[in-house]
Order: sequence, then C-alpha cells, then structure tokens
Amino acid sequence: MTGSPEADPAGSVTAPPQGVGPLLPGAQREVRPLRQQILEHVRAQGRVARAEISRALGISAGSVTTLTSELIAMGLLREVENASPATTTRGRPRVALELVAEGRLVIGIKISDERNTAVLVDFAGTILADAARPAPPMRRSLDQTCDEIGALIEAVLTRAGRAREELLAVGVGLSGMVDHETGTVLWSPHLGPDMPLGPEASRRFGLPVIIDNDANMLTLAELWFGAGRERSDFAVVTIEHGLGMGLVIDNRLYRGERSMGLELGHTKVQLDGALCRCGKRGCLEAYVADYALAREAATALARAPQSPQVMLDALYAEAKAGNRAARSIFDRAGRYLALGLSNVIQIFDPELIILSGERMRYDYLYAEEVLAEMSALTLVEGRMPARVEIHAWGDLVWARGASALALAAVTGTVLAGARAA
Repeated sequence: MTGSPEADPAGSVTAPPQGVGPLLPGAQREVRPLRQQILEHVRAQGRVARAEISRALGISAGSVTTLTSELIAMGLLREVENASPATTTRGRPRVALELVAEGRLVIGIKISDERNTAVLVDFAGTILADAARPAPPMRRSLDQTCDEIGALIEAVLTRAGRAREELLAVGVGLSGMVDHETGTVLWSPHLGPDMPLGPEASRRFGLPVIIDNDANMLTLAELWFGAGRERSDFAVVTIEHGLGMGLVIDNRLYRGERSMGLELGHTKVQLDGALCRCGKRGCLEAYVADYALAREAATALARAPQSPQVMLDALYAEAKAGNRAARSIFDRAGRYLALGLSNVIQIFDPELIILSGERMRYDYLYAEEVLAEMSALTLVEGRMPARVEIHAWGDLVWARGASALALAAVTGTVLAGARAA
C-alpha cells in the first residue's frame, strides 16, 4: 500500500505530491470527456508533464496542450517546475502540471455500530482533518442518522478551520444492503429498513450526499490509495462487525445490476445453520463475523455476554495461551472463511484477494492452514492460484474510501461548473 490513511492528518503536502486515484485508466475512459480523463490522470500521478499525459491517454500532444490550457484557465490545473532529479535537464526546468486542490473539499464518513468516523479531504485527495464520534448501541432513525452525519461534518470543518461553502459533497459508507443509485438503505444492522438516507441527507445539508456499502468503501480505498491503484481486477474481503466484499473489474467498482451485489457475508454455507443478524440462517457471516465468534466465546469462556470486542480479545488471549476450546472457535471460523474465499476465486477468478479490516489482528483467521484449505477447495489445475494479501489499515480507511466516492461523484460537476463560469 502507498501508506496509511491516517498519515499526515494536518494535510501538509510534500513535493512532488504522490497522487491518488486509479493509475490504470480501464475501458471506461472512452465514455468520459477528455478534459475529465486528463484531470483524473493528473490527480492520480500527483504531478505529470504534458508529454506523459499524451502517452498515457493516447491522445495527440496538440490536444493535450489545448485541453490543459483550458483546464488552467478554469483554475483546475496549474503549471509547476518539475524538480524531480530524474527529469531535470540543463537549461529551463521541465514544466509539469498538478491539480489545484484548494477551495474544493469533500467529506467521507463511515457509519458504524460503535464509532462513526469522518475525514475532510481536498480536491487532490489530501486529508485535512479527521474526526470520530461514539455511535449509539441501537438502530437509528433517519433523523438520528442525519444528526450523526451533521455532527461529523461540523467537527471536521471546525478542526480544519474551513468554511462550509467550500464543501462539494459528502460520501457515506455503512454496513448492509444499499441501493447506491437511489441512496436508499434497504437493510442495515445499524439503521431502520428502507431508509432514503441519501435523498434526505442531501436535502437537509444542501449538497450531494452519496451512499454506499462500507465494503465498497474499503475497496475504493484500495483502488484510490492502496494496492489496487495499479491493478485492473481484484477482490477485497472485509472482516469487521460483519463480513463484506468489494470487487474491481476493469478498474471499476462492480456493484451489480441493482447496486447490491457482492454480499459475500450473506451467501449460504449451511442449510438451517447458525442465525445471522440479517434474520436468515446459514450465512457465512454467522460463522466468521465478530458477533458470531463472541456468541461462541461466551460458552467457551463461561462468561456472561459482553461487547463483541471484549469477548474477542479475551477469546484470542485464551487461544494464544493454549485453550483448546478457544482455539477451536478460531479454527472453525477460519475453515468457513476458506470456503467463502474459494467460492470467490471459483466465481470471479481474481488475480488478487485482499483481506482487510480490524479483525485481521486475529491471525488464526488467515493462518497458513486457512489459506491451504482455500487452495484445496479451489479448482486451479493449470493456473496460478489467486494471491492473498493481508492489509491491516487503520480505522479511518473506511471514511477515506467514502471520500473517494465523493471525489469521483463531483469531478464531472466541478468541470462543468468551471467551464460555465
């Protein structure tokens, strides 16, 4: 990965900037205006010369010169001296382009069942401030959720000392089944059913509020800031309070026909099996997620039920100390995870699977035995098996992925507005 999302909370910029966003354009670039392709390429590179833009996007040098001049006139790009030792030559310093990041801000927010988080980023994706608020241990109404979002918006703007007028959009990620196109939360462990969160929050705050599943937010974080920047096809499996999955195909986040695909945690691994928090039985999540392990930990440790975090930490300590019952719980969860991962490989054939989330600190879930069983369950004759990486990002990664969702949504709008001005 290119770095922790929490790095540089004050938002200081080093020269040259590293850039954020996908580095591979993918087939979708043909449907986007050339100006937008150029703007996104500059943001991804951080700083880049016109000749390199021409080569990367396959457009003529003359077109690049014309379009970048227009973008400079719009106040979206600026020329800078490229001080990189590898590109400096005698005479006049080489001129490069970088994004004008100032004055255009977005916020990314993660709604959770214990702790809500937010980041404020500029148009180049640099974090300017972050904030966190405890989440109430109950399902929230539409008004309560909007109140939580509003409190986080004010917190990060105040911490950064920035004006509300600079804010362009807010991205929000949360667990559950989310219709990204309409902004409706169909089901979530945190919120009520059929909640029109996107439209109501947009009306309340007077700016676009884009909603998506939290596993997609982590996948966007990998695509924009992590290992996925240079890969066109990969899968992300998240293990947190639930079990989620995101998929990138041809450098684009895949959501399914109704924006509700890739619910790996709710694929069935046992008929009439354990009860999942979605209300159905036999879901993979009911055997792997923290509440599933905590449910068995209470029996194994002969303790009254406590918060999943407390129970899991105690269970892990007992397993490390040699408690066979505690170890058997992690071993069983690891076998079910191996089954789920083998199904992902068999259906999608990704080059890379990234396992991520807070529960990655419990190494039994991705022990060599788990990955070996995953391979044994997968038909890979004559092919290289999918590579698995473990990424232990910090808590803000979900919110930063939501900020990428907001940046992607407003880039075309910013271009249209700057051209009209």
